[in-house]
Formats: sequence, C-alpha cells, structure tokens
Amino acid sequence: MRLYRALLYLYPASFRAEYAEEMCAIFARRRGDTSGARAVLGLWMETSCDVLVNAPQAHWDILRQDLRYTMRALCRAPGFALTAILVSALGIGANTAVFSITDQVLIRPLPFAGSERMVKLWQNQRGYTRNELSPANYRDWKPMSTAFEAMPAYRGLSVNLVGQGEPERLEGASVTADLFPMLGAQPALGRLFTTDDDRAGAAGTLLLSYGLWQGMFGGDPAVLGRRVLLDDGPYVIIGVMRRDFSFPSRDAELWTPMRFEERDFEDRSNCYLHVVAKLRPGVSPEQARAELSVITSQLERAYPKENAHVGATVNRLRDEVSGGARLLLVALFGAAICVLLIACANLANLLLARGLVRGKELAVRAALGAGRERLVRQLITESAVLAVAGGAIGVLLAIAGAPLLTRLVPPSLPVAEASSIDFRALLFAALLSGVNAIAFGVVPARRACSHADASRLREGSREGVGGRREKLRSALVIAEVTASVVLLISTGLLLRALWRLQATDPGFRSEGVLTLRTSLPMHKYEKTARRRQFYSRVLSEARELPGVSQAAYISFLPMAMRGGIWPVEIEGRQRDPAEPHTASLRFVTPGFFAAMSIPLRLGRDVSESDTSDSPYAAVVSESFVRRYWPGENPLRRRFRFGFQDRIVIGVVGDIRVRGLERSSEPQIYLPYMQVPDGGLVWYAPKDLVIRFAGDRETLLPALRRIIRNADPDQPISDVRMLADIVEAETAPRVVQARVLGAFAAIAFLLAGIGIHGLLSYAVSHRVQEIGVRIALGAQRRDILAMVLREAVLMAATGIVLGVTLAYVAGRAMEALLAGVRPGDAATVLTAIGLSLVMTMTGSFLPALRAIRVDPATAIRS
Repeated sequence: MRLYRALLYLYPASFRAEYAEEMCAIFARRRGDTSGARAVLGLWMETSCDVLVNAPQAHWDILRQDLRYTMRALCRAPGFALTAILVSALGIGANTAVFSITDQVLIRPLPFAGSERMVKLWQNQRGYTRNELSPANYRDWKPMSTAFEAMPAYRGLSVNLVGQGEPERLEGASVTADLFPMLGAQPALGRLFTTDDDRAGAAGTLLLSYGLWQGMFGGDPAVLGRRVLLDDGPYVIIGVMRRDFSFPSRDAELWTPMRFEERDFEDRSNCYLHVVAKLRPGVSPEQARAELSVITSQLERAYPKENAHVGATVNRLRDEVSGGARLLLVALFGAAICVLLIACANLANLLLARGLVRGKELAVRAALGAGRERLVRQLITESAVLAVAGGAIGVLLAIAGAPLLTRLVPPSLPVAEASSIDFRALLFAALLSGVNAIAFGVVPARRACSHADASRLREGSREGVGGRREKLRSALVIAEVTASVVLLISTGLLLRALWRLQATDPGFRSEGVLTLRTSLPMHKYEKTARRRQFYSRVLSEARELPGVSQAAYISFLPMAMRGGIWPVEIEGRQRDPAEPHTASLRFVTPGFFAAMSIPLRLGRDVSESDTSDSPYAAVVSESFVRRYWPGENPLRRRFRFGFQDRIVIGVVGDIRVRGLERSSEPQIYLPYMQVPDGGLVWYAPKDLVIRFAGDRETLLPALRRIIRNADPDQPISDVRMLADIVEAETAPRVVQARVLGAFAAIAFLLAGIGIHGLLSYAVSHRVQEIGVRIALGAQRRDILAMVLREAVLMAATGIVLGVTLAYVAGRAMEALLAGVRPGDAATVLTAIGLSLVMTMTGSFLPALRAIRVDPATAIRS
C-alpha cells in the first residue's frame, strides 16, 4: 500500500484529501482478490497506467477552474492587473533585449565549425600587445609550430570594381587558400580557393558574398566564370558564398586569394597579416602560447635586429571583442538585472497587498473546505497568468528596442548580421517569466494563506506599517530604492564620462568638412606623376566650387584609420629598446592642415616643390618634438622614417589619430610627391577633405562630376562629414547612456510607485489608529511626520546601500569612465537628491490622506 499511496501523490492534494482513502480501500480489496505473480503484475500495471492517465487530467481540471476564476478576479481589479502586467513587462523586456545582444556578442559560439578551438595570433612588441604579423614571421611560425592543425592568414582588401555599370568601391579580404576549409565554409555556388589560386602569377580568381551576388549581379547563376576588373586587374568569379557566411567582418563583400612574392619577405617590420589558427584537439591556448614563445625566442636570436622583443599573443577568436565593447554590454546587462529586480519587488509588493486585501475572501473559502494547498495554488495561478502576460508584452518591448541595441554589436564580429529577438532570447524571456511567477508569487501566496482561517472572519483588518507583516514589504521597497540609486549613479558616471569625451579636442575642427574616398588603382596609377595629375585636377576644380575654402588629400583620415605606425630612428641618438620609438605615417597634399584647421606651429607646410628630386621632407607633430628634441628647435633636424632619411620642415599641433579615448603616437606628414613609384602604394593619398560653407547636397554632385571628369572609372566611397566620424567615436557610449538612462528612469519611477503603494496601503489600514490619535490630541503635523518618517527611513536605508553598491560598480567599470572617479561627488549628490525627491513625491498623497482623516468617521468605520 505504501507504493500505491506514493503513486497517489501524482494527484493534486485537494483530490487526494477527498478521494485517497476510498481509492486505497478499493485497491486493497482488488489486491486481496488477486493471486499469482502474473495477475499481481497486471494489477500494478493497470493501476499505474490509470494513475498516469488520470492524474494529469485532474490537474488540468483544477487548472481550468483556477484559470476561469483568475480571469474573473483580474477583471474585477483591472487596475491591479494592468499595473502588475506592465511592471513585469518592463523588467522582462529590458532583460530580453539586452540578453539578445549580449548572447550574440559574448556567449554564443561563432558560426564556424569547431569555433571553440579557433584562436587569433598576434605579434607583441614594446608598447603594443596586439600587432599584425609580417609575412616573413608568418612564413616561419607556420611550419615551426605543432599546436595548430591550420594557420591561415588574411588581410583587408578595398578595391574598385568596374565594368558592371557605375564603378563601385568594395570591401573584402585577401585570404590564403586554407582559411575557408578551416572555417568549415562552403559556397552556395561554385568552388573555394585552392593552393593553385595562391601561386604567384596564377590567374586572378574571386569569391562573391551572397549580398553582392544578389545586389550587383541579380542573383544570376551564370555569374560563374564571368570576368570582372578589380583595380583594373582581371579576375574570374569562381564562387558565391552562402547568405549566412561573414568573415572577417559583416562588411566583407568579396574575397581574393593572397599571393606572396619574394619581396614580401624582405622586411620583417612590415606587419599587415591577420592570422587565425585552429588548435589541435587537446591543445589549450596556454600550450600554444608557450610553444610560440619558444619559436619567437628562436627567431629573435636568428634576427636580433628585426625581431628584437617580438613575442606572440594567442587569444580565443570568441574573445577578440574589445574590452570596451565587452564592458559596455556587461554594464548594460547589470543595469537590466537591476530593473528586473525592481520590477519583481514591485510585483511581489502588489501581490502581498492583494493577498492581504483578500484575507477575508480566503478565510471564507477555507471555512467552506478549501485546503491551504488549494488556495496557494489558486494564487500562484494568478501570479503565473500575470507573469506570462507581462512576458509576452515584454518580448514586444524587446523587439521594439532591439534596433537601438544592435548598434552595440562590434562591426568586426564575424556574423552575418546583427540578430534581433531569436529563439534563444524567447527562451530566456520564458525562463524569466517562469521564475518571476514562481519566485515572486509563492511567498505572497503562502503569506496570504497562512492566516486564511475562521479567526480572520472575526478580527479586524488593521495592518500597521511597522508591524511584522509589513517588514517584508518594507524590505522590498528598500531593495527598489537601492537598485534605483545604483542605476542613477552609474548612469550619471557614464554621462559625465561621455560629456568629457565629447569635450575632448581632437586636434582639428570637424565642423563644415566633407570627406570622401577615391582609392586609385595602382595598375593605372603606379607612377607618382600620374597620381599627381589626378590630385591636381580634382583639387584645383574643387577649390573653385562656391563655398569651398580649402581642399586637400591625405592617406587616411584620423580616427577612420588608426594604424599606419612605423619605427623612427633619430640621427645621432641611441635607440632605447625599452621605449616605443614609433609614429603614424600619412602622406598629404599642400593645404591639408588648413583644410583640417590643424595649427601650424613652426616652419612651413608641404609644397608642390617637395618632390623625389628634392630632400625628403617631413612635417611633425608637437608630441614628436617633445619626445625627441625637447626645448630645442626641430627645424632642419634629420631622422630616418619610412625607409628614407627625412628633414623636418614644419611642426603642427597634435591630433587624436587613434580616437578620443586612446592616446596616439606622434604624427608625421610627408609630401605626397615623395611616395616612391610602385612603393608604399597603400599610403598613397586617397581621402579627400573639403572645407566648405553651404549646402552639402549641392556640393556633393559637383564633386562627383569633377572626379568623373578626371577619371570615369574612379568610384567614390565613404562619403561622410568629418563631424560624423568624430561623433562615431562616442556612438556606442551614446547608445549605452540612452539605454541606461531609460533603465534608470524606469527604476526611479517604479521605486517611487513602490514607496507610494506601501504608504498608501499602510495609511488605509491605519485609518482607525490615526483617527484615535487625532481624537486624543495629536496634531496634523505629527501625523504628517509619522508617515513621512517611514518614507524617509526606507529611502535613507536604500540610499546608503545604493551608494555603496554604486561605488563598487563604478570601480568595476572604471575603464569606461574616461577619468571620472567612481565616487564623483556631483554625481552621487545628484542621485541622492533625486532619490529624496522621489521619496517625497511618492509619499505626498498618502501623507495628505493621513492628515485629512476625520476622527469621528474613522472610529465608527
């Protein structure tokens, strides 16, 4: 019988209470009439099947009753229902939206076969922990290492595609043939690269992205074998990649094979290769790092000058997201958790209050025979319905907010596109709804039913705000205030950091400057004189346009391209290997500094007379002078840079090449006519800078016409205002500040509602007490002070806890604060002031009700 009684626990408790004894008696009688092992086994199988079939049906019948009753009860209290659903929706929606982005960036495996074993390899040197590899070092690392089963390489590719209508500037990558097999990528059409495609002198081959195939070639399957011109070089299309493939970034539109020539291996300091690798099974990144450390030590001994202090860095490919982007998302997720906790605390408070209000109803149901388990089940059903409805609306809110959060996905993340709310996010929302229903529905339900007996029919309903039953509700309100203070201070710190960065001087004046790119194909413009003809014609005609005051070319715009770092050797000065001796390299045309409003401190600008026949000249930044000739006149000083001995002809102000948040190396600007024929072709000026006053929409068509007249096959790309490039530096922070600000506002509002709700309930249940106090001589101000004292006490406790936790959070995200201290006094005082305002606002109406209590009416009620 013990086993049978255990089986009956599959039924609801109310069902067992009514039918268990009768069912046990029937089973005992049937068991007594049964003999033989086979008959007994058959009885147990029949009984077990009967229980397994009927128990769920019994649960479903009760659930249907509970659901019907829940809907009637919620319809009788629409204000409570709507408030509870909205509160749940805010918490679940915020967390679902943030989880969907955090999951994609930080948690979900990359969409490549065996991505958990993929790593990114870097060179590290003095002052640089992550530097690309030189072809020579890559050629040596690959055969010397045994920790990897594949070690492909790639480099960025930017080419002009002509012959398919209007010329287009396309972004992609040159890759070694073993990259796609390592990634497990397969083409939608055609084939992948082979080792024959990598050979120097082989016919040019090309892979298209799915988007480029659809957009430029109309999705034509006959595209295979078609010849196109990339930078005036012939290429044959051999394949189209699948729609979901994206590497090395979402912007990649095409891929070409990487081909090395002997001259590529001559200079070990020419670092431009990105190298990914796949660890052999059983090999950890630490083991691979140790092996590469031995290899780099051997190469340092073999090449003591070129490879001095050159080591290796091994990072998991999944972890290549920058620390700043990672910390941004972690901070947002923490803020979303705070919002959820506040929402749950409010929901629990609502359910506690509703359970107390329904005390007599529950007592009547208990007196009529309803057991405690049955009452708890009914209340949990109500909280579950509210949580599910809140979760559904929360998902809609998350879908609406997802486009804003997708701006936080790093463009370099190798995924096809930034997803919105997918199955994993929906599952997360369902999990939150379930936890919300159970964790914050069970306690209020148990408390509401703990006194649901006949005594409740006799006792009054007075509940003191300081009584034992209100301690939990007060604790929940304190938790809400604490979380809201944490969010207010965190948001304030990040806003202060954002304002500080936006006020940072980039070293140039970005207003009223239009930029665009005209990357000249080197097949046509290999000769510097040929490039000069193009630059001169474009610049002379552009300067004649109405409203244009200055026009010039530069290799790469600051902040748009942060690299181009080269070693510096100062004449007559021993180089200290412990210090970085590097500077950023840019070739410019005359007038660039005026176009960018970069101040010329000393000497002169580059000029048209600075040709390859004249001394190699350089304009350097002030930080370059401070580093190498402090307190001295730098003009006519000599140094070696970019394979040539240079002479300083001018000094200009510093600019932030690497962006507003990172320190930049000193800058060196070289005359565009001193780019050697066929050499340093990547550094040939390509970014056009136009300072103008007027309408951009009128200027841009005129510029397009000028460039088309200079070269009909030359595409224009990257058309942007310089101010937009500077603003993009803080764009992720702006998004984070907006989201955090929204979260803080929600938390602020919910905490105020929590204080208001608790005090309103307390006042309504202390009407008789307040009436007696007034009848016995208490002044209205005493009643007001009594109510406000409770509010201020809760707020003060929450503020103290919140400030402490906010300081800890500020220390954790100090890398995002741009020099703002985690305990910034102005921010903390502002948050405290707002919290006190919230407290006073939330307690105003309850306090007003308290002082308006009529003693006679209150005592009679």
